[in-house]
Amino acid sequence: MIHGVAVTPLRQIPDERGKIMHMLRSDAPHFQQFGEIYFSGVYPGAIKAWHIHHKMVLNYAVVVGHIKMVLYDDRADSPTKGELMELFIGESNYQLVTVPPLVWNGFKGTGTTMALVANCASIPHDPTEIERLDPFSDKIPYSWDLKHG
Repeated sequence: MIHGVAVTPLRQIPDERGKIMHMLRSDAPHFQQFGEIYFSGVYPGAIKAWHIHHKMVLNYAVVVGHIKMVLYDDRADSPTKGELMELFIGESNYQLVTVPPLVWNGFKGTGTTMALVANCASIPHDPTEIERLDPFSDKIPYSWDLKHG
């Protein structure tokens, strides 16, 4: 587990009409503040990576489909510097992943349909506080290839 990252199981309430999927409440112990919420669609096999935020706390949940989310800790003063974290989240493993500032993150669509990833961010989008890397950059020791066996 990367220092400062939290994975919180989320509640789904199904009935014959459909279901309710909880995500984040202002009275939850892991809630910090509200900046904006947005949704990112990702097709199966597509990769949206890498990026870090300098100020923003990310709160990801996958409401439709499934993804492989990968986090990398490159923070100089972190006790988990150099560690990778791989999570498989989505409708069948419904969780909130809270990512602190300065942790590299990205995700890949898995399964057979487009995934819809919700992010309840702690601050509104600010293009000056984000950094991006190519998904295949040597700076992060990770391969997005499908792993067999």
